[in-house]
Amino acid sequence: MSLKEKIEIIPRKKLVDKRGWFLKAIDGKEKNLPDYTGEIYLTSAVKGEVRGNHYHEEATEWFTLIHGKATLFLEDINTKEKMKIEMDSEKPFTVVIPPYVAHAFVNFDEEPFILLAYTDRLYDPKDTIKYKVYENGE
Repeated sequence: MSLKEKIEIIPRKKLVDKRGWFLKAIDGKEKNLPDYTGEIYLTSAVKGEVRGNHYHEEATEWFTLIHGKATLFLEDINTKEKMKIEMDSEKPFTVVIPPYVAHAFVNFDEEPFILLAYTDRLYDPKDTIKYKVYENGE
């Protein structure tokens, strides 16, 4: 088998809106993945925009900011405890968000941010429950 036959190129769809963009790097449907996998995706946000404002009943997510700065707002749905985390790609770390923790990433910076994410489940719209953990000005 030639190298050209061994390599697979998978087209991806970049979704763009006023907030920035969203791109799935791994959607769980690729060949040769382990029996169980989730999704890997990247998303961006421009100044003043919010990503998230939801929680999951099933999915756990891992987030690493790979470009820019973001403020992550969190709220435990059960206890109502709130938390804020400042993220900067120059000082990278990964945040693991379990089920029932609402999350919103906000860009207050001039430069867009890019966020790398892994979720342990394939996307299910029924598991993405809208929740305003952050509203403009709060």
